[in-house]
Amino acid sequence: MNNTLAVPWRTFMEIKQHHKHPHSPAYNLLLQAGPRLKLLHQVHAHVIVSGYGCSRFLLTKLLNLACAAGSISYTRQIFLIVPNPDSFLFTSLIRSTSKFHSFSVYSLYFYTRMVLSNVAPSNYTLTSVIKSCADLVALRHGRIIHGHGLVNGFGSDVYVQTALVSFYGKCGDLCNARKVFDKMRDRSVVTWNSMISGYEQNGFAKEAIRLFDRMKEIGVEPNSATFVSVLSACAHLGAFVLGCWVHEYAVGNGLDLNVVLGTSLINMYTRCGNVNKAREVFDSMKERNVVAWTAMISGYGTNGYGSQAVELFHEMRRNGLLPNSITFVAVLSACAYGGLVNEGRRVFESMREEYRLVPEVEHHVCLVDMLGRAGLLDEAYNFIKEIHEDPAPAIWTAMLGACKMHKNFGLGAQVAEHLLASEPENPAHYVTLSNIYALAGRMDQVEMVRDNMIRKCLKKQVGYSTQ
Repeated sequence: MNNTLAVPWRTFMEIKQHHKHPHSPAYNLLLQAGPRLKLLHQVHAHVIVSGYGCSRFLLTKLLNLACAAGSISYTRQIFLIVPNPDSFLFTSLIRSTSKFHSFSVYSLYFYTRMVLSNVAPSNYTLTSVIKSCADLVALRHGRIIHGHGLVNGFGSDVYVQTALVSFYGKCGDLCNARKVFDKMRDRSVVTWNSMISGYEQNGFAKEAIRLFDRMKEIGVEPNSATFVSVLSACAHLGAFVLGCWVHEYAVGNGLDLNVVLGTSLINMYTRCGNVNKAREVFDSMKERNVVAWTAMISGYGTNGYGSQAVELFHEMRRNGLLPNSITFVAVLSACAYGGLVNEGRRVFESMREEYRLVPEVEHHVCLVDMLGRAGLLDEAYNFIKEIHEDPAPAIWTAMLGACKMHKNFGLGAQVAEHLLASEPENPAHYVTLSNIYALAGRMDQVEMVRDNMIRKCLKKQVGYSTQ
């Protein structure tokens, strides 16, 4: 990543001429240079020439700006010339790198250097590096840093505890997340949100809603972030009544129906089957990005309103928004469920020709599913054979489903053999092929498939059904 801007030397000299004092001008030069790498190099040179090349104050500011400019190599280069970096410099650098997901690993690097230098961390240090561990899903490192926090007397620090709840939740360690949460004397709405989100993101929707109910009972005021997690849990559970309550509460309390909250409401209503309410939310949103449009298009498609999904897709394009790959999955799925074959073909072609997007496995699956549902098995099969790389198992699975739907067991056997060749150790594919041969009346092939399973020591998965 490089966000540098080309700034001529004359610009640097014009800035420099406005200052007289040697230390203050250098700091002001850094402020005016901002996160622009070329100008930072020039200011850095001026700092060295002015005799302030070892000023920890100036180097700390320079480090933060170099990091913001996206140059981790320059950041490390500056860091290595700082003699005996103190807690403030380490913490500042760790906080700066933790703000950028792509730099999270360097946050851990600088924290390690801090520990090796026997410099004690502050609560700000710990919250920042714990955030980086969460971004990296680095559970082992985070647990070690949790121990450092306890040793350094920050076991009861509310900011460190909140960071730990979020970290453990993102890493899927809900047991430790809840332990930290339950030990906290003071819990802010951010802490509650972290725990609720941890449950929801790890598939424990009921626990998320129970905790939200507890939050309401003790009088903690929820915010938009709370409702985003709760609405997602409602969508998974089909909890329409609670979802409506959240919507009414948000409107009644003047919460801004921003893109994130609005999209969460759309997903909740469509997952609960109420497309009209979802469209009301969509139409009431002041700002709608591609994610919101895609959510509404997908909602139409999954509820059987294929024509409305395609119409909204075209409206999105007329409004100047560029669809992304997920948008095309939503539209193609809508065409498949709605039997809109001609429209689906055009959408698929526009993806490549108009938007220069390379179709991925999901798009191929959608197109095969669409053609297969319409009974166009030969076209679907020929499409698969034209894919340049080896078709993914999911594509063959979609084709196989179409063959079974239309009782074309001859073609189904060919497809099942392709599927078996792509994943030869998957016992489910042997069972599927065996069933296809049985439906086609080819019992000799059924015995051969079962003998192969026995020879390969493959067993049918418990509870698996191909019917």
